[in-house]
Amino acid sequence: MSFKPPRRPQFFYTTAPLPCPYVAGRTERKVVTEITGAEAETLHDKLSRAGFRRSHNIAYAPVCPGCSSCIPIRIPVASFQPSRSLRKIAIANAAVHGTIAPARASAEQFQVFQRYQQARHGDGDMATMSFYDYRAMVEDTPIETWLVEFRDPDEQLLGACLTDKLGDGLSAVYSYFAPDLEKRSLGTFTILWLVERARLLGLPYVYLGYWVPESRKMAYKARFRPCEILSGGKWRPMTETDLALLTVE
Repeated sequence: MSFKPPRRPQFFYTTAPLPCPYVAGRTERKVVTEITGAEAETLHDKLSRAGFRRSHNIAYAPVCPGCSSCIPIRIPVASFQPSRSLRKIAIANAAVHGTIAPARASAEQFQVFQRYQQARHGDGDMATMSFYDYRAMVEDTPIETWLVEFRDPDEQLLGACLTDKLGDGLSAVYSYFAPDLEKRSLGTFTILWLVERARLLGLPYVYLGYWVPESRKMAYKARFRPCEILSGGKWRPMTETDLALLTVE
C-alpha cells in the first residue's frame, strides 16, 4: 500500500488597504496566495480561470469593498475576429517579429523598460525599479514563463511581453515598448501576436488580466472582441449591454 503525504493546505491572505492605481480616490485590497511546490502549475491554472493574476510567486485578485471595477477578461482564440482598426495595426507592424525567449532579464530589455516607465508611468512605483528589481519580476516565477521579445528588421529591441503559459492559454503578465514608438500601437500588436501564437499552439484563450472601464490605462482591453468576462464566477461573452452599462461613469 503506497503512502501519499497529506496535501499542504493553501492559505489565502488579504492585503492592507492602499490607494487604487486605476481609479482615483478609491482604495485597493487584494486576496493573495503563494504559488509553490510540485503543484504550482496546476494551482496557477485553476487560479487564472478564477480571475487571479500572477506576480513573482504570488497569485492575487482584487477584493475591494464596495467596488467591482476590475473585471477579468480573456480572448477566445477560435472566435476572435480583429476589427478593421486592429488589422491596420497588424499591417503597420508586419516587419516586427516576436521571438520567444526564456524568462531571463538583460540590460538591453531593462533600458527599454526604464524608458517606457519614465515616459508612461513616471509617478508609479515601477519607474524607480532597479535592474535587480526588473530581473526579479522576470525571473522569479514558479511556472513556465516566457519573455517574448519584439524586434525590427535590424534586430533592434522594440518591446517585450512577460507571458505565462497556462494549460488553457497564454497570460499576458506585463508588456512594455519603446515610448517613442507609441503611434505604432505596439502594445496592441503584442496582444494580436499572442492570439496568433495561442492559435498555433492549439490553446483556446489569451488572458489579458483586468478590464477596468473607468481607467484609461485598462479600458482598451475591450477592443479585442469578441471577448469573455468573468461574471458571477462564470466566464461569459461580453455583450453590448455590458459595454454600455460598465463604461457609464
